[in-house]
Amino acid sequence: MKRLIDLFRNKYFLAIAAFGVWMLFFDKNDIIAQYEYSVQVKKLQQEKDFYTKETALVKKDLKELDSNLNSAEKFAREKYFMKKANEDVFVIVKEETKK
Repeated sequence: MKRLIDLFRNKYFLAIAAFGVWMLFFDKNDIIAQYEYSVQVKKLQQEKDFYTKETALVKKDLKELDSNLNSAEKFAREKYFMKKANEDVFVIVKEETKK
């Protein structure tokens, strides 16, 4: 018990403990802020991956459209539901079943 009391009376131990508490809880970059930053980084990385995949798909579609005129008509019909003057277009949407 005496060693513990002597430890708490030591000015170097008190200075290090105060510094540690300050850095962990009161500093601008405390533990909570670091956790929030890591969550934000993970979210931004997921968004980056999503947009990278979307960009690759768009580039593939653009390359296909530039290479073949028939694919342009197919693309317009499938993506934008465009039609010729004398046709009707029916869009069928599958209903999701609720469990």
